[in-house]
Amino acid sequence: MDLSNLKPAAGAKQKRKRVGRGPGSGNGKTAGRGHKGAQSRSGYSFKRGFEGGQMPLHRRVPKRGFNNSEFRTEYAVVNLDQLEAVFEAGAEVTLESLRQAGLVRSQRLKVKVLGRGEVTKALTVHAHKFSGQAAEKLAAAGGRAEALNPPVGAATSAEPNV
Repeated sequence: MDLSNLKPAAGAKQKRKRVGRGPGSGNGKTAGRGHKGAQSRSGYSFKRGFEGGQMPLHRRVPKRGFNNSEFRTEYAVVNLDQLEAVFEAGAEVTLESLRQAGLVRSQRLKVKVLGRGEVTKALTVHAHKFSGQAAEKLAAAGGRAEALNPPVGAATSAEPNV
């Protein structure tokens, strides 16, 4: 095989449709564009969702639901098993140390500690929020869960009431 005998596969190349070439061709006169109107003109392009002047679907269907995404608070999540693997016993876990350890990447997100896994080391953890289970497990291991910027009226330490 060489360049002299290369050709496209059978049926891969088709002749261009020649419209507007007289009545005998079957595509003469209006050239398959119908009669008059914007769509028969050259350069016409319709807007996405345009239905010929009929009320479009996205306006016929009623609005539903509620979206509060603009005001929600997003948290970077850290689990207890991750803290157990990275930090030594008696360590003070701060936002900066979490970032240095690679457990939290974002500078802007608040940090929430969740209770997956077990803790055997006494850690003092500073975070914005703690799940109830995470706070209990930290306290049971002899550590503390310290909430940063707690809501007004809330205790500064997220230790469970016994």
